[in-house]
Amino acid sequence: MSEFEREMRTILMVDDHEENLKVLAEILAPEGYDLIPANCGEQAFRRLEKRIPDLILLDVVLPDINGVEICRRLKERADCKDVPVIFLSASDDKELVVEALESGGVDYIAKPFNQAELLTRVRTHLDLKSARDSLRLLAADKDQLLRVMAHDFKSQISGVLMSAKLLLDREECQKLPERSLKLVHNMRESSERMMGFMKSFLANQERKKQPIKIREIDFGKLVRSVIAETEPAAMLKQTEIRYSEPLADWKLLADENAARQVLENLIFNAVKFCEPGSSVDLSYRLTDGGAMEVLVCDDGPGFSTDDKKRMFERYSRLSAKPSGGEPSTGLGLYIVKGLMEDMGGKVRLEDTEQGACFVLTFKARKRSKTQNS
Repeated sequence: MSEFEREMRTILMVDDHEENLKVLAEILAPEGYDLIPANCGEQAFRRLEKRIPDLILLDVVLPDINGVEICRRLKERADCKDVPVIFLSASDDKELVVEALESGGVDYIAKPFNQAELLTRVRTHLDLKSARDSLRLLAADKDQLLRVMAHDFKSQISGVLMSAKLLLDREECQKLPERSLKLVHNMRESSERMMGFMKSFLANQERKKQPIKIREIDFGKLVRSVIAETEPAAMLKQTEIRYSEPLADWKLLADENAARQVLENLIFNAVKFCEPGSSVDLSYRLTDGGAMEVLVCDDGPGFSTDDKKRMFERYSRLSAKPSGGEPSTGLGLYIVKGLMEDMGGKVRLEDTEQGACFVLTFKARKRSKTQNS
C-alpha cells in the first residue's frame, strides 16, 4: 500500500480521557492516518454526520452511552455497518470482551496501549476493509455484466445466429464460393457455441440466486412436460426418447423447477452426444430406504476413466464430442450436481457396458389411500 493511500484513511477515536486520545494520536499520526477525536458517544455520532471513517477505535466505558450500545447502533446504520470497530478498554473482564465482540466489534485492545500491537491491528483491519470493499465492487461489476449478458449480448448474438441460419437456408447461398460458404457455417457454429455458453452460465448464476422449495410434485406430469420440450431436438438427431410412466402412488419431494432443469440437462446432453438413430431411456426404481431413483441412460460414447474423475467439475471439457457439432460449455453436469445437492438428493454415474447411465436419487413419499381416493 502506498503512503498516499494510507493518508486517505480516516480513523474515528472515541475516548472520554484526553490523555488516551493524545496517546492514540502520537502512535497513529506518524503513519499518515486522518484522525478524528471524540470524547463521548453523542460527539462521535455528530462526527459521523459529517464524515464516515474507515475505522473506529471505541472505548467501552463512556460517560453518556456505553461503547457496546454505540457499536450496536452503528451496525444498524447502512452507512456504518461495514466500518470495523476496535474496542479499547482497561478492563480484563472476559464477559465484557465477549459482549463487545457480539455487538459487532472486530477486535479488542487492552489499555495501556502497546504501540506495535495497536499499529498492527489497525493496519490489519483497514486492509481487510479495503479487501471487502474491493470484493463488493467486483460483485457489483459481475452483476452488471450478467445483466448485459442476459439482455444485450444475447440479443446481439441471436441476431448473428439468425442471420447465418437465414443465409444458409437461401438457395443462392449454396452457390457461394466454398471459402465464403465455410465462413457462413463458421458464423453459425460460433454463434451457437457462444449462445450455449451464455445460457449455461446464466442458468448456473440463477441457480445460486433462486431459493429451493421442496414440496410434493406430480413427477409423471413433469416427465411428460420435459419429454415434450426435448423431443424436437431428439427428432432432428433421429434419436428416440423412451420412457414409462412413473409409479402413480409415489410423489417426488423436490423443487419442480430444479428437477425440470436436471432432467432437461441430462436428456439434452444424451441427445447431443449420441449418434443419429440412437435412443435415450428414462426409467425409475425405488430404493430400500424409500427414495426414488430416476435413471437417464443412453447408448452414446460413454466416459473415459479420466472423464469420470472430472465430469462434475465446472467448465470441465471431457473426451467425447457432440455428434452433430453442437456447442458444449462444460457446465451442464456441474449444474445438475449442484441442483441435486440443493434439493437434498444425489447424482451418480452407474457402470454400464455401453453408453452412459446417470442415476438421480430423489426423496419420495408414498401417497396415502385418502389421497388416492
